[in-house]
Amino acid sequence: MSDMITADLVDLDLSADTKEAAAHALAERMVALGRVTDLDGFLADVAAREAQMPTGLDGGIGIPHCRSAHVTEPTLAFGRSADGIDFGAPDGPADLIFLIAAPAGADDAHLTILSSLARQLMNTEFTDALRSAGDAEGAAALIRGDAPAQGASTEGAPENTAATPGAASAGAAAGSSGTTAPEKETAAQTESASATPADQPFRIVAVTSCPTGIAHTYMAAESLENAGRDAGVELVVETQGSAGFTRLDPDVIAAADGVIFAHDVPVRDKDRFAGKPTVDVGVKAGINRPAELITEVRGKAERGEVTAASGAATPVERSGDTGEGYGTLLRKWLMSGVSYMVPFVAAGGLLIALGFAIGGYTVNKAPSVMDHFVWTQSGSWAALLFQIGGVAFAFLVPVLAGYIAYGMADRPGLVPGFVGGSISLTINAGFLGGLAAGLIAGGVVLGIQKVKIPAALRGIMPVVVIPLISSAIVGFLMFVVIGKPIASAQKGMTDWLNGLTGSNAILLGALLGLMMCFDLGGPVNKVAYTFATAGIAVASPSDSAMKIMAAVMAAGMVPPLAMALATTVRGKLFTATERENGKAAWVLGASFISEGAIPFAAADPLRVIPSSMVGGAITGALSMTFGATLRAPHGGIFVVPLIGNPFLYLIAIAAGVGVTAALVVVLKSLRKQTPGTPGTAPTDGTSAASQKKQPIAA
Repeated sequence: MSDMITADLVDLDLSADTKEAAAHALAERMVALGRVTDLDGFLADVAAREAQMPTGLDGGIGIPHCRSAHVTEPTLAFGRSADGIDFGAPDGPADLIFLIAAPAGADDAHLTILSSLARQLMNTEFTDALRSAGDAEGAAALIRGDAPAQGASTEGAPENTAATPGAASAGAAAGSSGTTAPEKETAAQTESASATPADQPFRIVAVTSCPTGIAHTYMAAESLENAGRDAGVELVVETQGSAGFTRLDPDVIAAADGVIFAHDVPVRDKDRFAGKPTVDVGVKAGINRPAELITEVRGKAERGEVTAASGAATPVERSGDTGEGYGTLLRKWLMSGVSYMVPFVAAGGLLIALGFAIGGYTVNKAPSVMDHFVWTQSGSWAALLFQIGGVAFAFLVPVLAGYIAYGMADRPGLVPGFVGGSISLTINAGFLGGLAAGLIAGGVVLGIQKVKIPAALRGIMPVVVIPLISSAIVGFLMFVVIGKPIASAQKGMTDWLNGLTGSNAILLGALLGLMMCFDLGGPVNKVAYTFATAGIAVASPSDSAMKIMAAVMAAGMVPPLAMALATTVRGKLFTATERENGKAAWVLGASFISEGAIPFAAADPLRVIPSSMVGGAITGALSMTFGATLRAPHGGIFVVPLIGNPFLYLIAIAAGVGVTAALVVVLKSLRKQTPGTPGTAPTDGTSAASQKKQPIAA
């Protein structure tokens, strides 16, 4: 374990001026030692992690990190910059840069050491010693724990602050030498559960987590623990990191006076903390302002404000911390419902399509298989598939509404959301009714949660009170107030679709093709896809609805297939990593997975996205012109036998793929070969992943 960092992995005179260049310089040292097998691929993984959230921390620290299939063993590289490098920290550039590389399947022991290092970074004596280190070997020894921290005042500090990473941070946090993090946590839990109320200070339980679970998770835990000691409160942290996690003792949670969630991924088993004053923030808030969080949760407890475990799952849903407007939040809430609905669409649609393929278009008139099923007759099997698919389709609107409400209010939103969605089907309000029901259900639950309640009722709020009241309110609004107008609007939209002919249908196909290729699986893509699936999510969809579904699927296949073709015919225009991605894009595109083109669009958005949109529009328009129809909502070329006019349908796809591939090749050929140009393939060995780029929303 001690060779996780060596002198060869230390650069005390890091000359990079951007975070991409810094990562590139440190990663090259890993490549030279055989710790990283593919420089471009690894740097792409680092950039993807950086795009999720900046890795700069207060105190002049940058910790770019990732888990990657291109890493052979857990490795740490350290660089010290005289001028500082911007890693997005609020207090300015970072002069201490730690590049942490973990294999995709790293074992717990290695990850524990990396996580302990993250805790150690909260120790100012440790960072001061690194700033004054005179040689690479000394810096590496300090990080490994082979040498004590020198060059910083140790008066009044805990002993052994530079112990091995696996123990140092925990020992510093506990104020003793040699105490490991698990031991400290166990001791704290035992003390918390056994002490009498009269002896106890204010008690807080906290959970920290981040996307990779390596650095921020443990730094937030260390920061909260230090702030807790300074504030005189008892604070126990559950770190949900890559090295696994140990759940807090239920007695400790029950005895807690407040809860702090500092996380950027959903908290696991969140309902354990229901019924307590809760502060819910991003993980960086736990690192940068722990004292404020402690003060905030104490204030909520004093005022009797209770946030159920149904607080927003991640910062995506937390408008207070992210500053996102209602338009952005609305889009994310709707996408939450759509993402959970899509598997029902795919399963139900394919089963119905197979039923028609086997039994013909009269299969929808077959009697129930419970009353009539003959094992040796294909018609019975066709009816079985059709009826199973119909049952799956019956869940579409309730699931859509339920998970829109879930995206807004977490689990308490599920019951009123599903109830509202089911009512929408009952009153023939369809998908529009489901959208309205989900938004209303989420809003009602959020409103109920803001009401101050007696302490005696807190335990039953998520289980009884919130579902009861919210379901009654949503049901009243859907049945009595807004249900009938929405049902009329749904009928009007259906009639409009059924009346589409000629140029109107072709223009709609082009528009849907543009939307499918605009963000490759993102919100705009999902809007077009949901519009198409809504039309076929009935037992007997109209001919226009099936044409729309065919056009949408055809256009969605264009970008990845076109990128695969372009990398095949003009491979020199792409990096080695992109050429490898091109091989996978053949399969992804053929399977109707638009996301297969994202790596290309992220690296070169100004050329790839417009080219894809042109090809998608052509394919969508041609599909509508040829009158191709499709009952299945997914499947790509594997459901071509179920398509009306399959030969012309394939021609429409080929036309769009050819146009997009040609445009990409031409645009890449005409670009100026200058370093730093977005999307420029490296010509001098420089990694494209090290260039600055702005990934699109996936």
